[in-house]
Amino acid sequence: MPSPGPTRLTTLDDAATFADLMVRNREFLAPWEPARPDTYFTEQGQRAVVEAVLEQHAQGTCMPLTILDGAGEVVGRITLSGIVRGAFQSCSVGYWVSAHANGHGLATAAVGDAVRVAFDVLGLHRVQGETLLHNAASQRVLQRNGFVRIGTAPDYLQIAGRWQDHAIYQVVRPAASATH
Repeated sequence: MPSPGPTRLTTLDDAATFADLMVRNREFLAPWEPARPDTYFTEQGQRAVVEAVLEQHAQGTCMPLTILDGAGEVVGRITLSGIVRGAFQSCSVGYWVSAHANGHGLATAAVGDAVRVAFDVLGLHRVQGETLLHNAASQRVLQRNGFVRIGTAPDYLQIAGRWQDHAIYQVVRPAASATH
Protein backbone atom coordinates (compact mmCIF):
# COMPACT_ATOMS: atom_id res chain seq x y z
CA MET A 1 0.00 0.00 0.00
CA PRO A 2 1.32 3.49 -0.83
CA SER A 3 2.85 5.51 1.98
CA PRO A 4 1.26 8.86 2.94
CA GLY A 5 1.56 11.52 0.26
CA PRO A 6 -0.59 13.41 -2.19
CA THR A 7 -2.52 10.20 -2.85
CA ARG A 8 -3.99 7.28 -0.94
CA LEU A 9 -5.71 4.07 -1.91
CA THR A 10 -9.30 4.68 -3.00
CA THR A 11 -11.99 3.17 -0.76
CA LEU A 12 -15.74 2.64 -1.08
CA ASP A 13 -16.15 5.56 1.33
CA ASP A 14 -14.92 7.84 -1.49
CA ALA A 15 -17.98 7.19 -3.69
CA ALA A 16 -20.13 10.03 -2.29
CA THR A 17 -17.27 12.53 -2.52
CA PHE A 18 -16.45 11.43 -6.07
CA ALA A 19 -20.12 11.79 -7.05
CA ASP A 20 -20.16 15.33 -5.66
CA LEU A 21 -16.92 16.21 -7.46
CA MET A 22 -18.15 14.66 -10.71
CA VAL A 23 -21.39 16.69 -10.61
CA ARG A 24 -19.54 19.94 -9.83
CA ASN A 25 -16.88 19.25 -12.49
CA ARG A 26 -19.04 17.70 -15.21
CA GLU A 27 -18.58 20.54 -17.72
CA PHE A 28 -14.95 21.13 -16.74
CA LEU A 29 -14.00 17.47 -17.35
CA ALA A 30 -16.28 16.83 -20.36
CA PRO A 31 -13.71 17.77 -23.05
CA TRP A 32 -11.17 15.32 -21.57
CA GLU A 33 -13.36 12.35 -20.63
CA PRO A 34 -15.46 9.71 -22.42
CA ALA A 35 -19.15 10.60 -22.73
CA ARG A 36 -20.82 9.33 -19.58
CA PRO A 37 -24.44 8.36 -18.80
CA ASP A 38 -26.24 10.42 -16.17
CA THR A 39 -26.01 7.51 -13.72
CA TYR A 40 -22.21 7.91 -13.68
CA PHE A 41 -22.65 11.20 -11.80
CA THR A 42 -24.59 9.67 -8.92
CA GLU A 43 -23.30 8.17 -5.68
CA GLN A 44 -24.53 4.77 -6.87
CA GLY A 45 -22.70 5.24 -10.17
CA GLN A 46 -19.48 6.22 -8.45
CA ARG A 47 -19.85 3.33 -6.01
CA ALA A 48 -20.00 0.98 -9.02
CA VAL A 49 -16.86 2.61 -10.47
CA VAL A 50 -15.00 2.28 -7.16
CA GLU A 51 -16.16 -1.31 -6.67
CA ALA A 52 -14.91 -2.19 -10.16
CA VAL A 53 -11.46 -0.65 -9.66
CA LEU A 54 -11.12 -2.22 -6.22
CA GLU A 55 -11.92 -5.62 -7.76
CA GLN A 56 -9.25 -4.99 -10.43
CA HIS A 57 -6.90 -3.95 -7.62
CA ALA A 58 -7.58 -7.25 -5.83
CA GLN A 59 -6.69 -9.04 -9.09
CA GLY A 60 -3.44 -7.06 -9.39
CA THR A 61 -4.35 -5.19 -12.59
CA CYS A 62 -5.10 -1.74 -11.15
CA MET A 63 -3.98 0.67 -8.42
CA PRO A 64 -6.83 3.14 -7.75
CA LEU A 65 -5.64 6.21 -5.87
CA THR A 66 -7.46 9.24 -4.52
CA ILE A 67 -5.80 12.66 -4.95
CA LEU A 68 -5.70 14.86 -1.84
CA ASP A 69 -4.94 18.54 -1.41
CA GLY A 70 -2.68 19.91 1.32
CA ALA A 71 -5.57 19.84 3.81
CA GLY A 72 -6.30 16.17 3.07
CA GLU A 73 -9.48 16.94 1.10
CA VAL A 74 -10.33 14.74 -1.91
CA VAL A 75 -9.77 16.71 -5.13
CA GLY A 76 -9.43 14.02 -7.80
CA ARG A 77 -8.54 10.52 -8.82
CA ILE A 78 -5.49 8.86 -10.35
CA THR A 79 -5.35 5.26 -11.48
CA LEU A 80 -2.58 2.95 -12.56
CA SER A 81 -4.50 0.62 -14.85
CA GLY A 82 -3.80 -2.18 -17.26
CA ILE A 83 -1.00 -3.51 -15.07
CA VAL A 84 0.77 -6.21 -17.04
CA ARG A 85 3.40 -8.45 -15.48
CA GLY A 86 5.81 -10.89 -17.12
CA ALA A 87 8.36 -9.39 -19.48
CA PHE A 88 6.34 -6.15 -19.86
CA GLN A 89 6.01 -4.93 -16.22
CA SER A 90 4.03 -1.90 -17.34
CA CYS A 91 0.86 0.08 -16.72
CA SER A 92 -1.00 3.17 -17.86
CA VAL A 93 -1.77 6.22 -15.72
CA GLY A 94 -4.93 8.31 -15.94
CA TYR A 95 -5.99 11.16 -13.68
CA TRP A 96 -8.18 14.19 -13.15
CA VAL A 97 -8.21 17.03 -10.64
CA SER A 98 -11.28 19.15 -9.92
CA ALA A 99 -11.49 22.66 -11.37
CA HIS A 100 -11.13 24.40 -7.99
CA ALA A 101 -7.87 22.52 -7.32
CA ASN A 102 -6.49 22.81 -10.84
CA GLY A 103 -3.27 24.73 -11.40
CA HIS A 104 -1.86 24.21 -7.90
CA GLY A 105 0.58 21.39 -8.68
CA LEU A 106 -1.68 18.68 -7.28
CA ALA A 107 -1.81 16.64 -10.50
CA THR A 108 1.98 16.89 -10.83
CA ALA A 109 2.44 15.70 -7.24
CA ALA A 110 -0.13 12.90 -7.68
CA VAL A 111 1.50 11.64 -10.88
CA GLY A 112 4.88 11.70 -9.13
CA ASP A 113 3.43 9.70 -6.25
CA ALA A 114 1.76 7.23 -8.62
CA VAL A 115 5.03 6.70 -10.50
CA ARG A 116 6.78 6.07 -7.18
CA VAL A 117 4.09 3.51 -6.31
CA ALA A 118 4.45 1.89 -9.74
CA PHE A 119 8.22 1.53 -9.39
CA ASP A 120 8.81 1.10 -5.65
CA VAL A 121 5.64 -0.65 -4.48
CA LEU A 122 4.48 -2.56 -7.55
CA GLY A 123 7.96 -3.16 -8.99
CA LEU A 124 6.96 -2.11 -12.51
CA HIS A 125 9.45 -1.09 -15.19
CA ARG A 126 7.36 1.39 -17.21
CA VAL A 127 4.40 3.76 -16.85
CA GLN A 128 2.60 5.09 -19.90
CA GLY A 129 0.45 8.21 -20.07
CA GLU A 130 -1.79 9.36 -22.90
CA THR A 131 -3.13 12.86 -23.53
CA LEU A 132 -5.20 14.52 -26.18
CA LEU A 133 -2.88 16.29 -28.61
CA HIS A 134 -4.13 19.72 -27.47
CA ASN A 135 -3.97 18.97 -23.72
CA ALA A 136 -0.78 20.94 -23.05
CA ALA A 137 -1.43 21.14 -19.30
CA SER A 138 -1.56 17.36 -18.90
CA GLN A 139 1.50 16.99 -21.10
CA ARG A 140 3.40 19.37 -18.79
CA VAL A 141 2.31 17.30 -15.77
CA LEU A 142 3.76 14.18 -17.38
CA GLN A 143 6.96 15.91 -18.51
CA ARG A 144 7.55 17.31 -15.00
CA ASN A 145 7.53 13.71 -13.83
CA GLY A 146 10.13 12.50 -16.32
CA PHE A 147 7.77 11.21 -19.00
CA VAL A 148 8.97 11.55 -22.59
CA ARG A 149 6.77 11.57 -25.66
CA ILE A 150 7.21 8.39 -27.66
CA GLY A 151 4.61 8.85 -30.37
CA THR A 152 1.09 9.59 -31.47
CA ALA A 153 -1.78 7.12 -31.53
CA PRO A 154 -4.43 8.01 -34.13
CA ASP A 155 -8.06 7.59 -33.04
CA TYR A 156 -6.77 6.19 -29.72
CA LEU A 157 -9.69 6.83 -27.35
CA GLN A 158 -13.28 7.95 -27.69
CA ILE A 159 -13.25 11.21 -25.74
CA ALA A 160 -16.10 13.74 -25.62
CA GLY A 161 -18.09 11.51 -27.98
CA ARG A 162 -15.55 11.11 -30.77
CA TRP A 163 -12.40 9.14 -31.52
CA GLN A 164 -9.40 11.37 -30.94
CA ASP A 165 -5.67 11.18 -31.50
CA HIS A 166 -3.47 11.02 -28.40
CA ALA A 167 0.16 11.79 -27.62
CA ILE A 168 1.77 8.80 -25.92
CA TYR A 169 4.28 9.37 -23.12
CA GLN A 170 6.29 6.99 -20.98
CA VAL A 171 8.65 6.97 -18.04
CA VAL A 172 10.93 4.01 -17.47
CA ARG A 173 12.27 2.96 -14.09
CA PRO A 174 15.83 4.21 -13.66
CA ALA A 175 18.35 1.48 -14.41
CA ALA A 176 20.03 1.79 -11.00
CA SER A 177 16.83 0.77 -9.21
CA ALA A 178 15.66 -1.86 -11.68
CA THR A 179 15.74 -5.51 -10.66
CA HIS A 180 17.01 -8.08 -13.10
